[in-house]
Amino acid sequence: MSQPENQPKEPYVPVEAAPSPREKPMGFWEHLEELRGTLIKSVIAFVICAVLAGYFATEFIDVLKWPLLTVAKDYPDLDTKLGTLSILEVFNMIIQLCVFGGLLLAAPFILFFVGQFVSPALTDKEIKLVKPLCTSAFFLFLIGASFSFFLLMPSTIRIAIELNNAFGLEMRWTAGNYFTTLTWLVLGTGAVFEFPLVIVLLVWMGILSTAFLRKYRRHAIVVIFVIAAIVTPTPDPVTQTIFAAPLYALFEISILVSARIEKKKAALRE
Repeated sequence: MSQPENQPKEPYVPVEAAPSPREKPMGFWEHLEELRGTLIKSVIAFVICAVLAGYFATEFIDVLKWPLLTVAKDYPDLDTKLGTLSILEVFNMIIQLCVFGGLLLAAPFILFFVGQFVSPALTDKEIKLVKPLCTSAFFLFLIGASFSFFLLMPSTIRIAIELNNAFGLEMRWTAGNYFTTLTWLVLGTGAVFEFPLVIVLLVWMGILSTAFLRKYRRHAIVVIFVIAAIVTPTPDPVTQTIFAAPLYALFEISILVSARIEKKKAALRE
């Protein structure tokens, strides 16, 4: 027998998720103590890695000069020696190298410590979601940073040399400008390459849909080129196109992945 239409429905009461079996009962101050320990271990890891980067600064500089030395093979008369223009520039360069190298080397340890702190509060289902997300984020950043270091930076240097030659200018390299440009380009590109993961997360949460992404595909191309203009150090269209092409490819891949996620969610609802 069906219920009358005017009969009030019972209010929805959300079911609380069962606590994780790995989570230990702890008070507020105990959680703060755990957080303090995580921060201390992360800082120690960063300091040790920064000291190592400073100790091997000469070798580190040789590695970072790879884009410049690679381009110099096509320009035999190009002087690849890096100079300084002020007394403090060399100190700023050393600090920058230590910070950059410290973050790069300590990142796996810091992520491990953060994972140790957060994992007890996560359920098995949440851990199954977090693991592929973290793995994808790591590899996307690595792909972006490698793309910037091995392709984008040499292309930027090459175009800068050609423009200087066209206007009869002499190319003078300073350590501060070179390493600042390289750091900004590598970290910026690595961060921008994370955007497909953001799109997939928004689709999984139901905020975006693949239909929306396909409808505004042309707008996405404009946004990608705007991002390319902001991140790339030179305003030439060649470098911006080199930067934008893989981003658009990642955008299309994110649409395909999002479509699979929507199909799985629809199948679960049936």
